[in-house]
Amino acid sequence: MEKIPLLTPCKMGKFELSHRVVLAPLTRQRSYGNVPQPHAIFYYSQRTTKGGLLIAEATGVSDTAQGYPETPGIWTKEQVEAWKPIVNAVHEKGGIFFCQIWHVGRVSNSSYQPNGQAPVSSTDTPLTPQPRTSGEEATFSPPRRLRTDEIPQIIDHFRLAARNAIEAGFDGVEIHGAHGYLIDQFMKDHVNDRTDQYGGSLENRCRFALEVVEAVANEIGAHRLGIRLSPFASFMESGDSNPEALGLYMVESLNKYGILYVHMIEPRMKTSAVEISETPHSLLPMRKAFKGTFIAAGGYSREDGNRAVAENYADLVAFGRFFLANPDLPRRFELDAPLNKYNRDTFYILDPVVGYTDYPFLESSI
Repeated sequence: MEKIPLLTPCKMGKFELSHRVVLAPLTRQRSYGNVPQPHAIFYYSQRTTKGGLLIAEATGVSDTAQGYPETPGIWTKEQVEAWKPIVNAVHEKGGIFFCQIWHVGRVSNSSYQPNGQAPVSSTDTPLTPQPRTSGEEATFSPPRRLRTDEIPQIIDHFRLAARNAIEAGFDGVEIHGAHGYLIDQFMKDHVNDRTDQYGGSLENRCRFALEVVEAVANEIGAHRLGIRLSPFASFMESGDSNPEALGLYMVESLNKYGILYVHMIEPRMKTSAVEISETPHSLLPMRKAFKGTFIAAGGYSREDGNRAVAENYADLVAFGRFFLANPDLPRRFELDAPLNKYNRDTFYILDPVVGYTDYPFLESSI
């Protein structure tokens, strides 16, 4: 039988992974009242294999961190307790489970904010309305620029959320520093227009991200900390004039903290394949510079996921939509079996079953 690179073992710090297929963090909007629900036990358990790595959906660090309906948080005791049986279900099947912690920043509306206040950000420049999968248009309230003296409080929210994640039983934490959310709003020069020590130069713009990393690493240990970055992406109007420099500066700085992994989003020059070559639009320079485990994500198929591992472009590959629609994705990759098609219309509906736990396993679809 052919050796399948994605299905070879990998050591990630102290974790012994049985394969390299990672469940990407996927917002599902089924945590009613920002509290994880029992149906998530089944959802994550379905996608667990012994020695497989799962990254939980983006989870808010505070009541100001929210920007989407029914997304989970981890800042209250109730939320921590609700996560415990979900984490236990993954562990019972031998999986390794990380919690992605986030703050959306200006990607919010005052209706999601305590007392209807303005969302906070690195800037006071508002986002333009954005189309949603449902066909509706999302509108965003004008943000309030965080004062310099308020930033340590936001950093502390990340620290406490990380502590809560460990209390809930997670094996580690992934900081969400990608996709136009708060940390990205500080890093990217198309958004960050600050004149204090958190704005201007590349070093200043990355200061907030690295202070969050340092605080969380000090709280739970760098050996169980990862971060997701998307230097090339311009999602939510968060682009950068020199994404290569941004990505390289971040991974070189992260080396100083000795964190477990970096989870990097591919340049969206291609969506179904990846160029395994050192070009201005490649993750390869960042891969070479980073000393920990390197996870690549973004439009991967079985074929180019295998190629990424075989050519040492990445240690692990995260899959989103394919894993959403194929709870047994590693098994399908092993057999090179057909994949269920995902239904984008049900990604974010509130139903606890439809488009969530009702995708068939291989045995029940043949």
